[in-house]
Amino acid sequence: MATVTYQLFSKNENASICIRLSINRNLRPRAKTGLHIAPKNWSTSNFPKTNNATNKKLKSDLQKLETYILDEVNNANSEGAIINTAWLKHYIDLHFGRITENKQSDLLTDAIQCIIDEAPTRKNGKGGLGLSKSRVNAYTSLKNMLTEYQKQETFKVKDVNVKFAKDFLKYLLNTKKYQKSYALKKIADLKTVCNDASFYGIETNIQLKKIDSTKTKNENILYLNPKELKQIEDTILLNESLKNARKWLMLGVNLGQRGGDLLQLNESNFKTLNNLEVIQLKQQKTDKNVTIPVLAKTKEIIKSGLPYKISIQKFNIHIKEICKLAEINELIKDSKITVIEKGKGNKEKRKVSGIYPKWELMASHVCRRSFCTNLYGILPTPLIMSISAHSSEQMLLNYIGKDSLDFAQQIADFYTLQALKEKKEPQLKVIKNVSFQSYFKTF
Repeated sequence: MATVTYQLFSKNENASICIRLSINRNLRPRAKTGLHIAPKNWSTSNFPKTNNATNKKLKSDLQKLETYILDEVNNANSEGAIINTAWLKHYIDLHFGRITENKQSDLLTDAIQCIIDEAPTRKNGKGGLGLSKSRVNAYTSLKNMLTEYQKQETFKVKDVNVKFAKDFLKYLLNTKKYQKSYALKKIADLKTVCNDASFYGIETNIQLKKIDSTKTKNENILYLNPKELKQIEDTILLNESLKNARKWLMLGVNLGQRGGDLLQLNESNFKTLNNLEVIQLKQQKTDKNVTIPVLAKTKEIIKSGLPYKISIQKFNIHIKEICKLAEINELIKDSKITVIEKGKGNKEKRKVSGIYPKWELMASHVCRRSFCTNLYGILPTPLIMSISAHSSEQMLLNYIGKDSLDFAQQIADFYTLQALKEKKEPQLKVIKNVSFQSYFKTF
């Protein structure tokens, strides 16, 4: 049980009154209260003597501070906050009104907590108010990581420099065993926290802009090509749940949507506009409205009706089983979620890199990526983006693993095609208007 005691560490006429907070034998932070007293007026009970009105008030102030600090200790314990000297100084100043809750603390974890607390009223990337649940969870996990990382130290916003970022990144990669892409995302979130704190007048480090949190190039582009999709389509499935999941999968690679949006489709999404059958939906992640033409392949898939609802967790499990039965066995260097042991009864999930049969790596994201990858170079990129809802061409290209060399190849192909057209080579037949229909006839 935490206790508070007061002490004088000076014999001067105007001695500082210090507070010592005892949490346990190894944790006993001490700080000045900002209050003073003459040693002759100090009682052996570690409180001011009550021999005059001034000392009576001083004793009352110290008793109120004691109650306040012990209450905040209980709050800190329930929130998993680190209690140390900096924490104690902060709450002393807060109690006496030397700072206010509206003035953000310069502690790094407090800066993160400020974003979490204000999440409902913060502007989001969609232009509205309120951070998404996933963003709040991201900041919460960042705070927990930093709390564990700093241990008994207390880092301030201004401590975040290039060295701090590199050391924290090494901790995330080597100690926590996170994937590089995820660890770099946490560094990016850390920079966002510091930049946000600067708007509250909190000092940031001059090196903050130099911290590199650039995303790594997407090297492992996992998708199902037309041949593999034909294998899946032709595989005999006896289990009804697998047949249903296959129908969702085939719809997914034709519609190019994320798993969460795909599995929410129902009859109300199917409409006829200007004599054209379309699917209309609003993407959960981007809040963008998407209109997708209902093509012949889509009609064929759902001719017996839409597949019944399943959770994305079951969908991911079934996809793996379907691809296993379809013998999608190519060995792929990638990473997959694995449960790792951390001592007795302590388990965590991490992505572990390795070489795996392709079917083991299947999950809902393969739908959208297959759509984009298979159509790239067949349909104009803006048309693909209109359905995938990528915000920029560069985002799409990174998503499917294309780079400047692909652009160079496209340019070379274009000029070769133009040269052949000018020569009127009879063996070359140029198809000017390639449609979704012609693509989906390939499987």
